Amino acid sequence: MAAPPVFDARGLAKRYRLGQTTVEALRGVDLRVAAGEMLVVAGPSGSGKSTLLHLLGTLDEPDEGSLAIDGIQTSAMGERARTAFRRARLGFVFQTFNLLPVLSAQENVELPLWLAGVGARERRARAREALAEVGLGTRLGHRPDQLSGGERQRVAIARALVHRPLAVLADEPTGNLDSETAAAVMDLVVELNRASGTAFVVATHDPALIARAPRRVTLRDGRVAGDARQVPA
Repeated sequence: MAAPPVFDARGLAKRYRLGQTTVEALRGVDLRVAAGEMLVVAGPSGSGKSTLLHLLGTLDEPDEGSLAIDGIQTSAMGERARTAFRRARLGFVFQTFNLLPVLSAQENVELPLWLAGVGARERRARAREALAEVGLGTRLGHRPDQLSGGERQRVAIARALVHRPLAVLADEPTGNLDSETAAAVMDLVVELNRASGTAFVVATHDPALIARAPRRVTLRDGRVAGDARQVPA
């Protein structure tokens, strides 16, 4: 029997109120993401990329439609269950890194394991291993303000992967990086996707990152305007 898709979204719609105006951020989006797959969600600003990632990550709820993650319907969960599920099964990478400034790189990476109740010895070992995998094995004790932008994003990627999630959702992960650093982070994401078997869904308008993904889903005005397989550059 085939494994269920990591994400199975059907008819997702999301609306927001801005004063007297209703903004339709998503309008009937269907999307299936297989285990271990890497895809980019592309499109101009305001097309719905971040909204889609928020819904896939259970950070928000759709106004219409359904979402199953690994065969589990998220609409059947209460808020507490969704939070626990999100922490255990999903990883997140943000444009602004979202690292805690008072914690070292290792402590930031340990955080998801601490929230999951993993013991101190195992937390330390897994955090060090994750940081070594992203090339920061010698920067364990450095705080975010002692790291470059690229290094901070590598810490964020290690944190997203340390608890071995089903999928990592990355929202404009190269948006705050120069082109050379962005290329290095892109290489790392592609390598980790292949090595870990974790699915990656990356929202971006970066043409170089779009070209590196084997699948591109294009959003326009809240709708899927294209879903294409491509040979990565």
